[in-house]
Amino acid sequence: MKLSKLAHLMSIVIGIAGAVCLVGAWAAGERGAFFGLSQQHWFNDAIVLELITVSMALCTLVRMQLEKDNPGTSPIL
Repeated sequence: MKLSKLAHLMSIVIGIAGAVCLVGAWAAGERGAFFGLSQQHWFNDAIVLELITVSMALCTLVRMQLEKDNPGTSPIL
């Protein structure tokens, strides 16, 4: 499996986790806490996970370009 495909898959999984955190923040707003965590904590988790998702998506684009420019090699950056 190419590293770009793995990075793309990881960015999707982390993006879904960020969306789940947003749902947790919404649920915590109703009762004050969700799974013992406050609404602000859930929002902070969602922000961090979505930022990681965006950065991984950009890294995937760079990685795909490297694989396209150098077929048959696996430059690790």
